[in-house]
Amino acid sequence: MKTRVTELLGIEYPIIQGGMAWVAEYNLAAAVANAGGLGLIGAGGAPAEFVREQIRKTKELTDKPFGVNIMLMNPEADAIAQVIVDEGVKVVTTGAGNPGKYMAMWKEAGVKVIPVVASVAMAKMMERGGADAIVAEGTESGGHIGSATTMTLVPQVVDAVSIPVIAAGGIADGRGFAAAMMLGAEAVQMGTRFVVAKESIVHDNYKKKVIAAKDIDSEVTGMSHGHPVRQLRNNMTREYLKLEKEGASFEELEHLTLGALRKAVVEGDAVNGTLMAGQIAGLVKKEQTCAEMIQEIMKEAGELLHK
Repeated sequence: MKTRVTELLGIEYPIIQGGMAWVAEYNLAAAVANAGGLGLIGAGGAPAEFVREQIRKTKELTDKPFGVNIMLMNPEADAIAQVIVDEGVKVVTTGAGNPGKYMAMWKEAGVKVIPVVASVAMAKMMERGGADAIVAEGTESGGHIGSATTMTLVPQVVDAVSIPVIAAGGIADGRGFAAAMMLGAEAVQMGTRFVVAKESIVHDNYKKKVIAAKDIDSEVTGMSHGHPVRQLRNNMTREYLKLEKEGASFEELEHLTLGALRKAVVEGDAVNGTLMAGQIAGLVKKEQTCAEMIQEIMKEAGELLHK
């Protein structure tokens, strides 16, 4: 399937794997790239040299295009931005801020810049700033979220900008892919489905929680201090929401989640770790290779779009 996004990124299928911190490392990024999508390394809060190492390891496993996701709040964002140029990475997605200060450097190096946005206003600002495409991410997503749903956000962003739009949030199969195309998107970004990929290093306890999840099993913490995060409910979220209701300070709540994502991904602590997952987790029922996932999604989407 050819779209402006596949042409822009040099990929076979318009499917991008989300740049999830701790989850999106070189094994997953390379597997998605080899399967014809765009794999991303999630820099998260990692140091620049760790990101450099991840890029080099990805290159050992694939000769296909892949990218890096930068969380612009990372204290080492400046250094990571430079690493992307130094290592010849050709695609970067950005979150939690404005990538404007790096745009000239990245453009000069031939890097395609794709910010993740949660509003029309931000999409317009990113287009004016030189973005090559936009990820419009709905509140159904796992992790840090905005307030607009994918169904409402994507068509409004598509109408507001002339660059290609990638839909994210609540997409995990061919039906979601086809729906995104009908809304005007030219690719989709998926996170939760790839968490349970066979190539994903995520601990089995975390994967099992996603596979066993029902439609109502995700909840949002952090609404009171303006940093909402969607995850699967467990002891940690219950304690967090209880403290939040009692008016606990931002610092007290942050202490509760310190290192909690690593606990879930690496150590398999499904009780007190942060199990980031989108509302679509209830649709994810099996562990597959990235190639199997992408082929299944494209086959189902192709049949629906053909109808």
